[in-house]
Amino acid sequence: MHLTQVLELFPEYTVTQLLFKDVKNTTELRKMAVNGEIKGALINPSMVVDSFQILVAANKAVHLHKNGKMKTRSLYSEIIFNLSPTNNISEAFKRFGISDSDSAVHIVLVHNKDEILNINDIILKVDGQQIAVDRVSDLTDVAKIKKLYKVAPLEEKCGSLLDAVVCRMATKDVA
Repeated sequence: MHLTQVLELFPEYTVTQLLFKDVKNTTELRKMAVNGEIKGALINPSMVVDSFQILVAANKAVHLHKNGKMKTRSLYSEIIFNLSPTNNISEAFKRFGISDSDSAVHIVLVHNKDEILNINDIILKVDGQQIAVDRVSDLTDVAKIKKLYKVAPLEEKCGSLLDAVVCRMATKDVA
């Protein structure tokens, strides 16, 4: 149900993704994340095309964290910020973070490979149905993503929506 991957460039770090639908306690989950009771990024899955998009954002966040170049206060807020095509932090949280009215949540955890992570503790905090991470596209709002990332119809003829999104995420800092 969850997806755990070692970061290629930072093999000491592992990224674990969990996906839930029919969530009834998003307000409570947001408060837990703010208070540090959930050490993870809580992402709105309607803005996620594929789990690879999350992996790219997490990899970039770890890179910036290790180099002391983060634009936000924590590794998890940096993941949310890195999903955005713009450099506006509050806009990134509004679009990619969860809101009280959301009924789905994509949870991203970054931990040292040696660290023991009790995923069940997090699963028990979510009042919703866990689904396989590879089903995130079932929750994706394609029209909203195309509009936000300004994906042209012609662009989709030579590549996928995921390609367009990841390209914009990777190049937003390039001047």
